[in-house]
Amino acid sequence: MPLARYFLVVGGVLLALLFFADAYLPKLPAADRTDADPPVIRIHSDRKWPPPVVYDTRLPTIVPALVANTDAGVPAPVAASPAKAQVREAFAQLQPSDAPQLQQSELKKPEPAPQPKRKIARKRAGPPMILVARHPSFGWFGNIW
Repeated sequence: MPLARYFLVVGGVLLALLFFADAYLPKLPAADRTDADPPVIRIHSDRKWPPPVVYDTRLPTIVPALVANTDAGVPAPVAASPAKAQVREAFAQLQPSDAPQLQQSELKKPEPAPQPKRKIARKRAGPPMILVARHPSFGWFGNIW
């Protein structure tokens, strides 16, 4: 029997049984009663949401006015204080011959401490592997005993 014919026959029989049961079986009394006015359920919470943020988009966009720069050749002012600027200028103009001569003891770096030898773990052999023949399983579900 083809699959489509099977579903058609079984579906038709089930639909006929549904109509038969609806016609001959008694109706439940609770199914006939319907409430015209169901009770109103209101849930109130103590938590309040923050007030909504309202953006007024009707106002025109504020565009900053463009200022013409009359002093094009003048660099921008330095944000640092005048004393700090003078110190920086003095260091910038310092020549290597003006720098104080460092002594050899100050230039000598201390020798680093020797690194301790690292221990390397040995590879250990595991337990010997034992090969065993497995009995073939019988039946559909394997060996359950």
